[in-house]
Amino acid sequence: MKIDISLQKLGIASSNLGTSTGTKFFASGDNIDSISPVDGSVIGSVTSTTKDDYEKVIESAMSAFKTFKTMPAPKRGEMVRQFGNKLRELKEPLGMLVSYEMGKSFQEGLGEVQEMIDICDFAVGLSRQLHGLTMHSERPGHRMYEQYHPLGIVGIISAFNFPVAVWAWNTSLAWICGNVCVWKPSEKTPLCSIACQNIIASVLKENNLPEGISCLINGDYKVGEFMTKDTRIPLISATGSTRMGKIVASEVGKRLGKSLLELGGNNAIIVTPDADIKMTVIGGVFGAVGTAGQRCTSTRRLIIHESIFDSVKDALVSAYGQIKIGDPLDQSNHVGPLIDTDAVRMYSEALEKVKKEGGNIIVEGGVLSGEGYESGCYVKPAIVEAEPDFEIVQEETFAPILYLLKYSGDVTNAIEIQNNVKQGLSSAIMTNNLKEAEKFLSAAGSDCGIANVNIGTSGAEIGGAFGGEKDTGGGRESGSDAWKIYMRRQTNTINYTDELPLAQGIKFDL
Repeated sequence: MKIDISLQKLGIASSNLGTSTGTKFFASGDNIDSISPVDGSVIGSVTSTTKDDYEKVIESAMSAFKTFKTMPAPKRGEMVRQFGNKLRELKEPLGMLVSYEMGKSFQEGLGEVQEMIDICDFAVGLSRQLHGLTMHSERPGHRMYEQYHPLGIVGIISAFNFPVAVWAWNTSLAWICGNVCVWKPSEKTPLCSIACQNIIASVLKENNLPEGISCLINGDYKVGEFMTKDTRIPLISATGSTRMGKIVASEVGKRLGKSLLELGGNNAIIVTPDADIKMTVIGGVFGAVGTAGQRCTSTRRLIIHESIFDSVKDALVSAYGQIKIGDPLDQSNHVGPLIDTDAVRMYSEALEKVKKEGGNIIVEGGVLSGEGYESGCYVKPAIVEAEPDFEIVQEETFAPILYLLKYSGDVTNAIEIQNNVKQGLSSAIMTNNLKEAEKFLSAAGSDCGIANVNIGTSGAEIGGAFGGEKDTGGGRESGSDAWKIYMRRQTNTINYTDELPLAQGIKFDL
């Protein structure tokens, strides 16, 4: 199989993997099987991290930080540049592993690796632009400025749906800022983490850099607790459900640590009478069914003006009739499986709840079975006519269920519906009306961290800061000035005179 060749290229040939400081893999905990949702096969096994293993990792990371923080940022950027080049060489096998272990389409797997490459490029440029400010002192002969220093160890907890990109978003910036990283990936996609660790380990070895710059721990939530409670880790970056994020924030907050949270989304596209219907359908369909609805930015709600509701609905139903579901490595298919049978159960329960609340299912969902669907993880994308206040509509169901909601009056009413959920990640409006677009982007408009005009909700461009508000956690990753979360700010005052004047004219003569 092609996947076997990919595993070989990524250096995954042993099952005794799981905990790593650079080039050394070791672990003594229980085995974790990686089961592909594509066909139900066991791809391989990793060994979970014990407390003793974890202590070895932290010691290695702390030791590496002592030297890495003194390396000039452009030199750290050179390390990240080489890492990006390694990713270019291994883009196809890594993209295939992402697709096979997680279930997203091969093209989306390749796209995820491309995001890793892009953030490396961004970080390399940023390594020569880590800036502070200068300001005038009120005291003669004094200079004031501020600068940024690395924090130390950055702990990264990532989710299964983006098993490699989110790690790279964090590490690329954390590394050029002078931090070292400890990563706990999802136990549902452990082999992707092994592959990534192999790639960066080769770069560290080739440059004679401390292996503790990049560390890996594998296991369930109990392993994550090692990190959240550890005062030696000043920043925890966690991606996942809102429920998980609240636990992380609470534990890290107890020790006055810093949290970077990227949590749930209940994303909507507003469709006004001035919308381009064709663009709306393209953006809505990809947003709803891409990655089988398992993106934090997946489109979950379409808020459509009553005057065009039926025409948009008919166009969506027609488009859904063309969706092909199956093996994600077959590029003729649009939608692959959900991550596991637990996800299938939650999908089915959501559809049952829709019916109980009075929703009208206009594109039937259901679990697929038979040849090609033996894993039990394949489901049909569904479309439901619903009311905005349905309890199920207020929730985030990590599956391909799209709710059609009707609004009347002007765009203000649609914005109110959109904002009336607990999550605040991504949002979009489809309109050719400039006033509607500007209203949507104003302080009276979308309350989400991402607000788009005439594109969908899913996906993110590296140059902009990524993240959301409310139950999405308030974190920002990737572009803009998101790098500052990985550093500590320091204000400096220099007196270059022979006297010591005090601020506010205070006299203290001896």
